[in-house]
Amino acid sequence: MHNITRRQFFAGVSALALMPGIARATEIRELRAGPAKVQVAPAEYPQTDVWAFDGAVPGTMIRVGQGARVQRRLVNALKQDTAVHWHGLRIDNAMDGVPGLTQDAVKPDGDFLYDFTVPDAGTYWYHSHNQSTEQVARGLYGVLIVDEPNAPEVDHDIVVLMDDWRLTQQAQIADDFGQIHDWSHGGRLGNYIHARLFPDVQAVQKNQRLRLRFVNTATDRIMQFGLRGMTGHIVALDGMPLQQPMAAETMVLAPAQRVDFIVDITGDVGEKAQFLIQDRDQVFILSEIPITGQQSANPRDQVAALPPNPIAYLSDVSTARTAELRMTGGAMGGLRKAVYNGQEMDANELIENGQIWAFNGVAGMPDEPLSVVGKGETLRIPIVNDTVFPHAMHIHGNHFQEVRQDGTLGPLRDTILVQPNETREIAFIGENPGEWLFHCHMLSHQAAGMRTWVRVEA
Repeated sequence: MHNITRRQFFAGVSALALMPGIARATEIRELRAGPAKVQVAPAEYPQTDVWAFDGAVPGTMIRVGQGARVQRRLVNALKQDTAVHWHGLRIDNAMDGVPGLTQDAVKPDGDFLYDFTVPDAGTYWYHSHNQSTEQVARGLYGVLIVDEPNAPEVDHDIVVLMDDWRLTQQAQIADDFGQIHDWSHGGRLGNYIHARLFPDVQAVQKNQRLRLRFVNTATDRIMQFGLRGMTGHIVALDGMPLQQPMAAETMVLAPAQRVDFIVDITGDVGEKAQFLIQDRDQVFILSEIPITGQQSANPRDQVAALPPNPIAYLSDVSTARTAELRMTGGAMGGLRKAVYNGQEMDANELIENGQIWAFNGVAGMPDEPLSVVGKGETLRIPIVNDTVFPHAMHIHGNHFQEVRQDGTLGPLRDTILVQPNETREIAFIGENPGEWLFHCHMLSHQAAGMRTWVRVEA
């Protein structure tokens, strides 16, 4: 495997580490949030003090079949309140894990039973959703995989978990959360881009087929990565299968986004299959696997689409109701005033309250939803980014499709990256009743004002 030097460590190139073992979700088990020590940095560095689920970062992988019931009793062994959000899953609203909207935060030494059924196959994850700028950055997240009844035939099914840590020279998490500069710019960006692969495949062979499930768990960093020695197709975005696989070898993932590739090993024996990441103008090897043999003389058959999930696709949104969301604020954004906690405040007052961004002139969680969506109704949301920074907008409990400028509809997703001074429009059908958070998944931006919600009627 790729060896990392001290210079590369703080430049952002990572070693491989094992995810913890897979646990079946057919019994009620604890999901314990508490302090732990893990080897985040390479072996020559000390262990890092983290906050973790089940004593590991990432927490225990939960892997179930489509339609299975998942039960986990969160036990809070932290000194802060916490909660768990099951990211990307279209589950009951009461299980969504948003304090103040779907449940009360779980107090220290308290517990909460999460009990839900997973309707969709795909790649998902779970993470803290209370003081998440700090709690996720300290390690409170894990992966949840829902397997298709008829999964594609591959030689290896690998989760590639990408994170961005801000570490000291002693490999400890920098305790500088809540910096106004971070919150008003691109967020809390780290100095160590770390990848974990599960399972830890030691070697591959030419013409083998792999399923790669990339997950960006970073609090704020947008990841641009590519593949070398592999050729393949994107088959799913944010857990939802593409109706037609799309050829690609590079990808940009905003925080919380996922992408599934099915790739074939095309490098020659003696070379390496490599995962690359671009940081500014440099390309680093994120990880690599030796190609030690040749499985067959001929390439595999064409990549087929994954089985569809039980969710309706949009066909015509021309008559759908519209609810615009306009983003303002941040550094160089000129936010002069906004409403916060029901009171209009000027820029200085907002900053004193840690609020730097606004949606439709409101900073922080508004009392009223962005929109109320009737059962079966289609809602269009033009997202207008009047700031100089990108934002990754995530809706809970639902998946949407982008309404492109030519009127066509994009693939199903739960998170969309909106670039500076750009407008992108999404639409979704109100199928899952409840009060659903809609926020920027650059978690620093969320903490500093970028959150609202949508009510879907029963």
